[in-house]
Amino acid sequence: MLTLLLYVLIVGLVAAMLFLVASAVFGRSEELGPLPEGTTATVLPADRITGADVRALRFQQVVRGYKADEVDWALGRLAERIDELEFELARARQWREQVSAGQDHS
Repeated sequence: MLTLLLYVLIVGLVAAMLFLVASAVFGRSEELGPLPEGTTATVLPADRITGADVRALRFQQVVRGYKADEVDWALGRLAERIDELEFELARARQWREQVSAGQDHS
């Protein structure tokens, strides 16, 4: 009888230790409040995002997260594309201003 009681006590202690370790690692399943609209958990401006903004992004590292090299590669590609689009948009705006200035002089 004493052996059975000791066995139950040891199993209970092991279960309690596993529960505490799991709680420390995975948290208590608390939900975070919603983020304000137009923002992100990382640092990014709400609008007018530039390639430099994307290049400056850094993600919190976690045990079961993404591979940093892959994230950096993707962010680099996005930054290049944003820079291309911003350049094309600036050229289009400049062209539109030249056309409208030419019409004003006519």
